[in-house]
Amino acid sequence: MSNASFEVISPVDGRVYATRDYASAGQIDEALRLANAARIPWRQTPLAERARIVVDFVEQMGARADDLAEALSWQMGRPRAQADETPRLIESTRYAAEQAAAVLAEEAYPAGTVDGRQVRRFVRPWPGGVHLSICAWNYPTAMLGSLVSDPLLTGNVVILKHSPQTPLIAEIAAEAFAAAGGPQGVFQSLHLSHDSAEALLSDGAFSTVNFIGSVAGGRRISEMAARSLTRVHLELGGKDPTYIRSDADLGLLVPQIAEGCFSNSGQSCCSVERIYVHESVHDRFVDALREETLRWRVGHPFDDDPDIGPLWREQAADYVRAQIAAAEASGAQRLLGDQRFGLDQPGSAYLAPEILVGAEQGMGIMRDELFGPVACVAKVSGDEDALTLMNDSPFGLTASVWTEDLDAGVRLLEELEAGTVYLNRCDHADPYLPWGGVKQSGLGRNNGKAGLIAATEAKSFHINHAVS
Repeated sequence: MSNASFEVISPVDGRVYATRDYASAGQIDEALRLANAARIPWRQTPLAERARIVVDFVEQMGARADDLAEALSWQMGRPRAQADETPRLIESTRYAAEQAAAVLAEEAYPAGTVDGRQVRRFVRPWPGGVHLSICAWNYPTAMLGSLVSDPLLTGNVVILKHSPQTPLIAEIAAEAFAAAGGPQGVFQSLHLSHDSAEALLSDGAFSTVNFIGSVAGGRRISEMAARSLTRVHLELGGKDPTYIRSDADLGLLVPQIAEGCFSNSGQSCCSVERIYVHESVHDRFVDALREETLRWRVGHPFDDDPDIGPLWREQAADYVRAQIAAAEASGAQRLLGDQRFGLDQPGSAYLAPEILVGAEQGMGIMRDELFGPVACVAKVSGDEDALTLMNDSPFGLTASVWTEDLDAGVRLLEELEAGTVYLNRCDHADPYLPWGGVKQSGLGRNNGKAGLIAATEAKSFHINHAVS
């Protein structure tokens, strides 16, 4: 297992923002020892006390909001004014804590007799044990609700491996948990290398792995976890579509579509990456979207108060540039290529918003997750055409429809192959609803009541009332 160091290169200015050591074999062994020692006492801690500690933990995160936001902006590039994710973390955790008693309650099944003896049947959710939670860099604080709060509330203990792009978030989280009076070993953060994490999964060191990240990462996690039959929860990528019907309110939707495409520099798993527009309103929509997009400012996250900052690294921005160029070479039209947005230069992590029209379904930019601020627009003839194209994807995280006809809209939502569907909204991870995808967008659900259940196993009780 590696004990090498790693550097966090800030996309803001290209400098080394932080250097950290990967956990040594001895540090990993000690973390596992502490986690396993804490596992049973934490499971036996009354739910009300667990909930108090977990809510105190996220409130301690809120008290560190400025430090978290500052670190987030420097590590992954989001504008400082948009970098505080603690309100969402606190809201989702408080909701889960409020719901936990009902969700985790014993569930009765029909009583009866077996061989003339009374039998009582019931099920209790049972915590699995030691969870490895692996967090992505793009929402590094908010994601801790599903990766840390939910497993802890249900009685599991957690070791957090944060992205090597955002390690300071994990360190602040560990500090906040200690400040909340969290027992030793119940929640720990480790800077695990990929090799170390894979070896631990392969060896069965954890009961469950919760992963938020790329499809490639999810596949690798699944491969390693399969060797030890470790439970896997995956929240992966998306290529999320939206459909604008002929009766949609363009004035309402255009700013929201722009937000769905460009916020966080397009670096959200639920970003709108494919826009299908009814042919009767296509040109008006494109004109309005172009006007709206020109209002978006790209700039330095601290100095310029921009709408979007850089992508998380230069290579990511260059990948998006290459996909735009390939689509343009295949016949798509780039609408803002002549609009230079200051810091947006080849080889830079900064990338201005772009609109592509005439994007064909077979183009790479319409098939592969982009993770950049690009709106790809295609014309459709009607509902059936739109449904076919929206579902023609290996991904299925979210999808949205815009229409004044609510009944027709709901019927369309029923046919969309996605874990979350929206009517007259897009690009939103609701803190109350389960979150997850179908197809290559993931396995299982986190968040909401379903997230609490997903962190447990159903343990069946068969009670024979006869004692002799």
